[in-house]
Amino acid sequence: MQVTPLIWIVTIAVTIAFFVYEFFAHVRKPHEPTIGESARWSAFYVGLALLFGVGVGVVSGWDFGGQYFAGYLTEKALSVDNLFVFLLLMSAFAVPKAYQQKVLMIGILIALVLRGAFIAVGATLIDNYSWIFYLFGALLLFLAWRQAFGSHDSDPSQGTVMRFVRRHLPVTEEYHRDRLTVRIDGRRFVTPMLLTIIAISLIDVVFAVDSIPAIYGLTSEAYLVFTANAFALMGLRQLFFLIGGLLQRLVYLAQGLAVILAFIGVKLVLHALHVNELPFINGGEHIDWIPEIPTWFSLAFIGATIAVAAVASQRKTKGKGEGKGEVEAAPSEQAEVPARPHGEH
Repeated sequence: MQVTPLIWIVTIAVTIAFFVYEFFAHVRKPHEPTIGESARWSAFYVGLALLFGVGVGVVSGWDFGGQYFAGYLTEKALSVDNLFVFLLLMSAFAVPKAYQQKVLMIGILIALVLRGAFIAVGATLIDNYSWIFYLFGALLLFLAWRQAFGSHDSDPSQGTVMRFVRRHLPVTEEYHRDRLTVRIDGRRFVTPMLLTIIAISLIDVVFAVDSIPAIYGLTSEAYLVFTANAFALMGLRQLFFLIGGLLQRLVYLAQGLAVILAFIGVKLVLHALHVNELPFINGGEHIDWIPEIPTWFSLAFIGATIAVAAVASQRKTKGKGEGKGEVEAAPSEQAEVPARPHGEH
């Protein structure tokens, strides 16, 4: 796939432009988005991502188009898992609904920057070291196990880093609008808003470690990796408000993602064997009889897994309360809202 520096520059510039527009049009003035607003913009970004994929298929061939769509589906599914953790984070820090947009926007921007850096590093490693596919495959198999059997119930506000910050920085017990710091009686304090952004940044690092090896198992094209990640993150803020109350009803999401990550992990190991150069495996020779999993099968498998997880979750939770899982926060019209006391769980 031929991607010129000009195409890279235009793509990055357009991506930045979208986020700048998002900030000034929707985030700068604190408010809680309506369901209609969230639905329209979510549909717009999904449609844009699909249109881009069609463009890739028409211009560069449907093999690359299929790689993009497989990567986009995987990253979108992982992004929904991000939302579940963001939901826990918003609840743990008692973020007022009017200010949640700002936290999400900053978190998404940090995620995009981190993933961009990981993409560059991953591309360099893949170009120079074929054995990196073994490492990525093993990492994804471990992450699949953790995804299937790990817990999402930990309190992000009580982690090691948060305790360290509270010990070394003066922190207010309440929000001061959407400010990160505030001066009280001549002394500078940090607010719970800053703690929330620090926590969401740490979460972004963890999810970048999950997502980048996963998508490199579907395509080795750095441009497709970046665009799939960018489109998956676009509209994530609106999706949070659109399905926030339904996230905890996706009870089989973790298992579905575990299956996807394990599948990609196996795919990476098979590819590593196919391009093997490690001297202690087959004498450093490629194992040519090892089959490569085709792009169309990867796309079909990922799509089917997501569909099965969603349908199974819907059947499992059918008839349960609609309000379960919503983020609890004080009314958005209040200027200052007390945060959860730091010692409580």
